[in-house]
Amino acid sequence: MPNISGSFSGRISLQTNASVQDAPGHELNLAQINGSQKSADANWNGAKLTYWGVADLVGGSGKQRGYYVNERADGDRDIGTFEGKITTVGSQVTLEGTYTNTGGTGRFQGLTGGGTYKGRATSPTEIEMTWQGTYQLAGAKAQAG
Repeated sequence: MPNISGSFSGRISLQTNASVQDAPGHELNLAQINGSQKSADANWNGAKLTYWGVADLVGGSGKQRGYYVNERADGDRDIGTFEGKITTVGSQVTLEGTYTNTGGTGRFQGLTGGGTYKGRATSPTEIEMTWQGTYQLAGAKAQAG
């Protein structure tokens, strides 16, 4: 499987929070983030990313999980899941976890692979992420871009 890495900057386009009444500072958060991928691999560079994450936080820290879609100009998509943690210390919010490719459309049909991600909030509505991992396109032995 080829190695891959990249980054994206994203903006929250939809967010809702709910306070859970079982402990001080416990809240659930649902967010949709949109951004654009940057990678040396042509299969990912310029792809438009949308991800939907659910966070279970106490005092701003806790678990996160969700789904993502990367869409290319030609309409081909890859999809997957992610899970990780959000850590808030003072005003610094960081994210870290793993992602798994679960398939796609067009040339990404049958996509497998996954990796890790790390990021941070640069404002209350914007994040920056870096990611790395491996992938395999169905029927291909090596697909580095």
